Amino acid sequence: MGILRNTILVLVITATTVLSLQAQTNETITAFSESYSLEKDGDYAKAIQKVRNIYVETSYAINIRLGWLSYLNGDFMGSISYYKKSIDLMPYSVEARLGLVYPAYAMGNIDQVQAIYLEILEIDPKNYTANYKLAGVYYGKEMYKESFQLLQTIVNLYPFNYNATILYGWVNLKLGNTKEAKILFNTALTISPNDISALEGLSIINQTND
Repeated sequence: MGILRNTILVLVITATTVLSLQAQTNETITAFSESYSLEKDGDYAKAIQKVRNIYVETSYAINIRLGWLSYLNGDFMGSISYYKKSIDLMPYSVEARLGLVYPAYAMGNIDQVQAIYLEILEIDPKNYTANYKLAGVYYGKEMYKESFQLLQTIVNLYPFNYNATILYGWVNLKLGNTKEAKILFNTALTISPNDISALEGLSIINQTND
């Protein structure tokens, strides 16, 4: 009985979420359409105003749109505020968290960026972007073992992906796994012939072996 009750609750929440996303008025659609054109022209302030004119605090779509436009307009604190409202409205939203990374990174708050990616991985453990970007953050902090674990996940899922392969090669090199690093750098060269980063990694390995 408890399982049935929980299942019904989940279905009700899901249905409510879908309906809230679909309940966009013609006014909202028009405002968004005009904001896209203004964004394309680089007029972010006017694009923001178009959406602000129809602002509804409980609208996920409006808040996430304003989060993105505010970021483009250089208002990073405003962007963060809108993205956080989006997350409050849709607590499991990965897209809102990925958006939140942009202003946080622009403000140089790497610890916040790290925390956001960790939140995403709690929701979606195999998310490519979160795994790859967080691995990059760890690499920059010289946390190579932590970076290794994340890259191991996505390289197994995307074995012929250049970005993951080249970073995984460098992480293995930093950890002293030269045999594995050499294989990964050669794979990177297969994906991207004459790749500078892969050639540099192989050069370091060759010098080490001399």
